[in-house]
Amino acid sequence: MVSTDRKIIDRILNKAVEDILPGKATLEALLLSGKRLKVYQGFDPTGPTLHIGHSVMMRKLEDFRKLGHEVIFLMGNFTGMIGDPSDKAVGRKPLTIGQVNENLKLYKEQASRIIDIDNSENPVKILYNYDWLSKLTFAEIIELSSQFTVQQMLKRSMFQDRLENDRPIGLHEFLYPLMQGYDSVAMDVDVEVGGNDQLFNMLAGRTLMKALKNKEKIVIAGKLLTTNDGKKMGKTEGNMIMLSDTPENIYGKVMAFPDEHIVPGFELLTSMEIEEVETIKTAIESGENPMTHKKNLAFQITKELKGEQEAVKAQQYFEEVFQKKSFNTEIPEFKGVGKNILDVMIEAGITSSKGEARRLIEQNAVKLNGEVVSTIDMKIEETGMLKAGKKVINLV
Repeated sequence: MVSTDRKIIDRILNKAVEDILPGKATLEALLLSGKRLKVYQGFDPTGPTLHIGHSVMMRKLEDFRKLGHEVIFLMGNFTGMIGDPSDKAVGRKPLTIGQVNENLKLYKEQASRIIDIDNSENPVKILYNYDWLSKLTFAEIIELSSQFTVQQMLKRSMFQDRLENDRPIGLHEFLYPLMQGYDSVAMDVDVEVGGNDQLFNMLAGRTLMKALKNKEKIVIAGKLLTTNDGKKMGKTEGNMIMLSDTPENIYGKVMAFPDEHIVPGFELLTSMEIEEVETIKTAIESGENPMTHKKNLAFQITKELKGEQEAVKAQQYFEEVFQKKSFNTEIPEFKGVGKNILDVMIEAGITSSKGEARRLIEQNAVKLNGEVVSTIDMKIEETGMLKAGKKVINLV
């Protein structure tokens, strides 16, 4: 039975949405009709963990599931080998099927924090695009390619940038949108959801659905949380909250958001209703202290990803380290990612010698994002709070 709950439908149509094609009215009419739709989002396992950016549209999947629609969580274990070129200044390094299958091992568990995948009444289907893409013949790929032009591909901004800077464009990168587009055909979907950075690839699916099945596929493009210079927060950029992060790390990373990310953060990264988000926006604009709302945002995100008990602990840890006196306490920043822990402690001024740094580590007095550093050979691989004794730095 498909529900036409107006509140959920309004949330699907409006919250965290950048665009709906061919139009919002078309999707609204379908959702109100009671027809059961087949909806999907694809996730390329190019790394071993999902990140918080994925959660934005995963909440859309969960809303469709709640209404009773058929929802597919697609593991892109074929497209992940190619690597999506969208917004990439250089080509991705190709991965083997073994590497992508290893990467996706925790995806279901992590996604289950947002989507009720194993719901007894309307479970989510998990499919793998290697199952059909690996079986395409060369003749079939040529036929699919005939639906697109080289000019269409070259108009993409990242390819234009590479041409201007004399950087190579792999032929396989042209085939990526075609492969993602064929996913829609193979699964015969009605709706695809994804971030706005995926719009070109999702529209490729619309093209193929129209050409091969004479069917109008709807695309929902979600808003992206971007940095001050307009770049999206993501794995490649190294500024993303991973779903595998510790609660302390998640809370601390949100507290490092600029104030202008508070309202978009509530809209995109939490389950908070649009009306509540607007109330917070009005409060901040009227002069309320943004830090109060940033703390609320950090707690809410940590709670939804890790549970309320872990969120309380993360907040207590942050307040112990950073807020004994004031929210405005300045914590020094240091570029330490990629360096050895001992070198970081010396260069950042935490200790004056490697011997002192070693002693602190051996005494379990050094913590990175709330976790004890247990080895002097550790290489810093993430941003966050490094605490050694009474000294604290923010690794960037």
